[in-house]
Amino acid sequence: MAVTAQHAPAVRISSPTGRWILLTTVLGSSMALLDSTVVNVALPHIGRDLDASLAALQWTVNAYMLTLAGLILLGGSLGDRYGRRRIFVLGVLWFAAASLLCGLAPNAGVLVAARALQGIGGALLTPGSLALIQASFHPDDRARAVGLWSGFGGIGAAVGPFVGGWLVDGPGWRWVFLLNVPLALVCAPVAVRHVPESADPGAHGRFDVLGAALGALSLALVTYALIEAGHGSAAVAPTAAAGVAAGVAFVYVEKHRATAMMPLDIFASRQFTAVNLVTLCVYAAFGGFFFLTALQLQVAVGWSALQAGTALLPTTVLMLLFSARSGALADRIGPRIPLTAGPLLCAAAMLLMLRVGEGADYLTDVLPALLVMGAGMVTLVAPLTAAVLASVPTARAGLASGINNAAARAAGLVAVAALPLVSGMGPEAYRSASAFDAAFRRAMPVLAGVLVAGAVLAFATVRRPAPDCRHPECRTHGWVTAPPLEDGHHG
Repeated sequence: MAVTAQHAPAVRISSPTGRWILLTTVLGSSMALLDSTVVNVALPHIGRDLDASLAALQWTVNAYMLTLAGLILLGGSLGDRYGRRRIFVLGVLWFAAASLLCGLAPNAGVLVAARALQGIGGALLTPGSLALIQASFHPDDRARAVGLWSGFGGIGAAVGPFVGGWLVDGPGWRWVFLLNVPLALVCAPVAVRHVPESADPGAHGRFDVLGAALGALSLALVTYALIEAGHGSAAVAPTAAAGVAAGVAFVYVEKHRATAMMPLDIFASRQFTAVNLVTLCVYAAFGGFFFLTALQLQVAVGWSALQAGTALLPTTVLMLLFSARSGALADRIGPRIPLTAGPLLCAAAMLLMLRVGEGADYLTDVLPALLVMGAGMVTLVAPLTAAVLASVPTARAGLASGINNAAARAAGLVAVAALPLVSGMGPEAYRSASAFDAAFRRAMPVLAGVLVAGAVLAFATVRRPAPDCRHPECRTHGWVTAPPLEDGHHG
């Protein structure tokens, strides 16, 4: 039976229980982080092994992001109601079972379906890992616990592409997914044995299953239309129309439902709305960049998966080293300048990537672009999270963070679906170095333009928050696919 969080949590970091909690939450969140960064590196090998089209590779990435973005808010609510440890463990085991199915997939269709199931597991375990820390540790140790959790999780995200590249070139791409199984077999029993259960006694009412389903359906239909549009399918127009209709229905349900997953009145804050629009621009560009760059380094430049994965390390390493300092600077000067300068730096990095093609040299062509990209991400990610939390009342901080995280993932989802269409990338382009390189060179300026739009929007709309606003607890960032989640529960 779950013990509700009516009494102040008293676990200390120095205790054995505290160390077990950190271990299991780091392992759980690292599973989801690894998959969000590693799979891009494996795509060319997956395509060749399963004889998959570019559209199938897009769905390999997007099926996961689709269910994760659509259900992450619901996942947090389930943990509050039924027990955070219980839902976290369920998410870990679900994620592992779906990973096993991914690793055994005989064809692209099964792989895509398994990736969608993986996203459901990710939506259960991702909010739960931080919520467990918030609900378990003594208030005096909570900030340090969150710092250790985010730092170790970031390290996992940083080494992910390296480990993924090594696995792809060695045992094979299937081990990118199968690796999650032994991690889960350590994580779940430790959680059951050593992590105290907690729930929110104030959580009540119906779950917004209809809202979650409509949101995911709208994203799925729009994504399908964008991917199929490049193939001249007759289903594009009706699918796109159905996607828009599902989106309108989602907004209607969220407006009129008392227990809405995404209550629309939160957007009454102009600052919250503005920062989320900036988030859409920034993370659409990030999603497109990491998807295409992992392919470009292998298809056009001719590197191995290990070389490509290792090449991408600088962005995450810079985030780990300097994101906390960037957040502290933004506290002093406000978010407007960082949220303007950061996207402009990232846009410059996209244009520097135009030098990366056949025969590219890592030190002179690839590394400068990735260092500028990392500098831009360092500049904007921590201030963006802070601006989101500062734009709403403290009681809604967890909701605001969840909406922002889902928006970022949805933006990346749409970018991966739309970029091949926008850049004229054919269904077999990844099999040809020259064809992929040409499309890559058309795509990078488009992404740079999206980032410039985000910078202009930030400069025009983002303002300094009130001095007594809520500040992020997660100050070390290794995430490149979405902003880190912040929990709304405090002892």
